[in-house]
Amino acid sequence: MTRSPARDQAALLFANETFYRAFAERDTALMNAVWAEHEPVTCLHPGWPPVEGRDNVLQSWHAILTGPASPDIECLHARGGIHKDTGIVICYERIGQDFLIATNIFIRSGDGWLLVHHQSGAAPEPAEGTAPPKRSIN
Repeated sequence: MTRSPARDQAALLFANETFYRAFAERDTALMNAVWAEHEPVTCLHPGWPPVEGRDNVLQSWHAILTGPASPDIECLHARGGIHKDTGIVICYERIGQDFLIATNIFIRSGDGWLLVHHQSGAAPEPAEGTAPPKRSIN
């Protein structure tokens, strides 16, 4: 079956939205489901040392999602590129009045995508009218 670039792009952005839904809803089961199980995974939370390995990454998310200071988050201006079986999404994260910029790296899994790396760090507020590009990178 031939893959559709538009369908691949939509599935990649849906996987990214699912990650942020898990974060916003503090859903540890959904967060567990978005991360790859059989590939190395890593996470760079702002201000933390690197977190490596699926168990450690999921423990870090459990601590964030169930902690008393779990932040409210909103994903803004997500744009993705697909390079064979790797998808990269760059987006802004709004937490209160602060902005971060994030890179989320996914690998193809069947018809969908699983997260293998998340990194975010401080960023200025996105420019007014910032919008994703019209086409994906294939």
